[in-house]
This record gives sequence, structure tokens and C-alpha cells, in this order.
Amino acid sequence: MSNTLEAIHLLQDKLENLLSNYEFLKNENDVLLQNTNRLQHKLLEKEQLLATQKKEYDLLKIAKTIDGRSTNTRDTKLKINALIREIDRCIIQLQE
Repeated sequence: MSNTLEAIHLLQDKLENLLSNYEFLKNENDVLLQNTNRLQHKLLEKEQLLATQKKEYDLLKIAKTIDGRSTNTRDTKLKINALIREIDRCIIQLQE
């Protein structure tokens, strides 16, 4: 009978240990999920900021190219022609 009680106490100790580990891992998982969500949100903000800054940079490049003070008028003409072609494509799409 003493052997059976020892086995029951040993089983109970192991079960308590497993439950303790389960709670610890569950809490750690919650923390990691919160970190993941926070980092994903931060990454999305950075990607949006990068896209906005890229658009601003492209606009600044276009403005610099179109600016008459540029020494390279060939680039200016090419950029203007590209803009005209894009406007023409938009007009054609609107007419369809």
C-alpha cells in the first residue's frame, strides 16, 4: 500500500510540474505573440513610410529634371516625353 501511495504522490508531483510548465509556456507564448504583433505593426508603418518617401523622392527627381536650371536638358526632355506618353495612355483608357 505504501508503494501505491508513493506512486500516486510521484504521479501527482509530475502532474503539478507539467501544469506549471504548461502555464509558463502559455504565458511565454502570449508574450511572444504580442511581440510579433507589435513588430508586424512597426514593420507595416516603416513600409508605409518608405513608400511615402519613395514617392516624394521620385517627385523631387521629376521636379529637379523639369527645373530649367539643370545642365542636362536631354534628361528633362526625356522625362517630359515619358510624362506625355503616360498622360496619353491615361486618356486612351478613359476613352475606352
